[in-house]
This record gives sequence, structure tokens and C-alpha cells, in this order.
Amino acid sequence: MGGSRLGRLLTRRAVCFTAPREVVVQEEPVASPEKGEVLVATLVSAISAGTELLAYRGLLPEGMALDATIPELAGEIRYPFRYGYASVGRVRGLGAEVDAAWLGRLVFAFHPHVSAFSLATNELLALPDDLAPELAALLPTMETAVNLLMDGQPSIGERVVVSGQGMVGLATTALLATMPLAVLVTLDRHALRRDASLALGAAASLDPRRDGTRERLVELLDGNDATGGADLVYELSGDPAGLDAAIEVSGFGGRVVVGSWYGREPAALHLGGRFHRGRTRLVSSQVSTIAPEHTGRWTKRRRLRTALRALARLPAERLVTHRFPIDRAAEAYALLDEHADRTLQVLLVHPEGAG
Repeated sequence: MGGSRLGRLLTRRAVCFTAPREVVVQEEPVASPEKGEVLVATLVSAISAGTELLAYRGLLPEGMALDATIPELAGEIRYPFRYGYASVGRVRGLGAEVDAAWLGRLVFAFHPHVSAFSLATNELLALPDDLAPELAALLPTMETAVNLLMDGQPSIGERVVVSGQGMVGLATTALLATMPLAVLVTLDRHALRRDASLALGAAASLDPRRDGTRERLVELLDGNDATGGADLVYELSGDPAGLDAAIEVSGFGGRVVVGSWYGREPAALHLGGRFHRGRTRLVSSQVSTIAPEHTGRWTKRRRLRTALRALARLPAERLVTHRFPIDRAAEAYALLDEHADRTLQVLLVHPEGAG
């Protein structure tokens, strides 16, 4: 293995889901990089409070792959399993026929939470060396936001509502705030998220449970206009009841982009009223694919690099609220699960990667 600096990387720590809401950290040997691969020492990895938290809670649909587009997650959902898809680290070792320029390079990988891993160079994204690793770990979040904008196609002068200000919702808000919209309103139950939303450029951020929110939302969306209501609504709350609420917010001919994945939870919809008469359009959005209308010009690589450039719009120093050493992963998941009001982005830190 050319140019290796193995040291502590002979073994690694790996996060494993063993049952709903049960996480263990295992120590195991690190596989040496094979031909065309490099050895990466992880610096940080980001926990997703959306899909990953569904996995933690045991709410992912049975019989399907964790993520068919990521080789390390292609296996069927069955305990025990590993998860995670946002790892940033440095290359510490080279397999055969790998350019020596890879050694020491900062890289991103769609890889589960482990402190070190070997992966082919074509499955890595080389990052600018001056990019903060914590910000780079938000890349999948920003890529999802880019995909949401591509699927929703917001236009000049539109009235847009984003329901749900978790990390994906906040990244989507950050991108939408750069556009010449008529108004951008966000909804979330938690004050921490609403404050972050306002800081990223939302004109208003409302608590959907509070009395008077519906009236205030109508006012913000220019309810006195005959074409009142939202032109575009993003449903990113993760709550199945949120989809029905999103339809109610939309105006005539409005688009509702469903970015939430509810896992096993059904969404009970009332489609007999506003949905039909309002000619509402429901749009499915999922980042593992690209919508057919874009595939002639767009690739996942192009979308990912677009997201990389857009990362500068996310203030990681404000959005990263908690950092846990990988050995305390169980605490990190429990915090996200039980205290959504206190958290935005939670990271696992891998001190070995800094050596």
C-alpha cells in the first residue's frame, strides 16, 4: 500500500443499529485499500434527522434496500445494519495504481459512520482543502435542497411556503432566499429552527400550532388577491399530516413538492375539496434520482458539484448545534430522537482522522 500512514487506522470504530433505538459502536479491522482504492480517515460525519432518524426508530419499510444508489447501503433493511451517508475525511493510504496526489486530500463520501474506510477514488468527491470539514459534511443536505429546487422550479414573483425547517428545510430556505420571490414563508414547531430560518432569509417563520397562524399565513400570501394562496409549497416536515396541510396552503394550480419521506407512516389525505377544485399538483422529490425532464443535461455529479458551490450559503457555525465523539453515537441519536427542539445538525467527530 503506497504512501500509507496506518498508525491507529489498523482498526476502526463503526456505528451499528442493532434494534429500534439501539445503537452500538463496534471496533473492527480496517480493510486495506485494493487496486484503485484509497484509505480514508474520517474527520466528521453528519447524522440526518430525516431518513436516518427513521432508520434509528425502526420505521423504514421492510424488504427494501437502505439506499440502492449507495453501494455500502444497498443491502436489505435487516438488523443489524449500518447507516449514514455524509462522511468527510483525509486520504491516509493508497492502493495500487492510485495517483500519489490523492494522499492527504480532503474528500467526501456517501458512507456509513465509521472512523476509517477504503473506497474507490471514483466514489469520492475531492474537496477544496480550505473547506471546513463540518461544512463539507452538510453536502448531502444541500444536494437535497438543490434537487428540491429543480423539482419545484420556483419562478420570479412566486409566493413560496416551506413547511419544516429541519436541516433540509433550512438549506432549501437558504437557496430560495437568493431568488426574486414575492414572499418566502416557513413553518416549524420549534423556535430554534424558526430563528435559523429567519437568519437564512425567510420573510416570516410561523409556528403551525399557534392560534392565528392560518390567518397570518393568508395575509402574508396576499389573501385579498383573487389568486391568493401559495404558488409553491414544500412539504418537508416529516409529519404525514403535513401533506394535507400543504395542500390547504396552496393556491389555484399550486405545486406541492413532497420532500418528506414518512417511512411506514401513512398520510391520510382529504382530496374531496380544495385539492380537486384548486387543481393542485403533487410533485414527488427524492434525491437518489434526477427527474426525467432534467436527465438529458444533468447528472448526479453535476448536481453534487452545484451543491458544493452552494454550501457557502450555510453558516455551519450556527447550524451545527452538537458534536459527539463516535464512541458516544448512542447519545447523539437519542438527543435527536427526543429533543428536536434543541438540535439542528448533529455531527459525529472522529479524532483519529486528524492525526
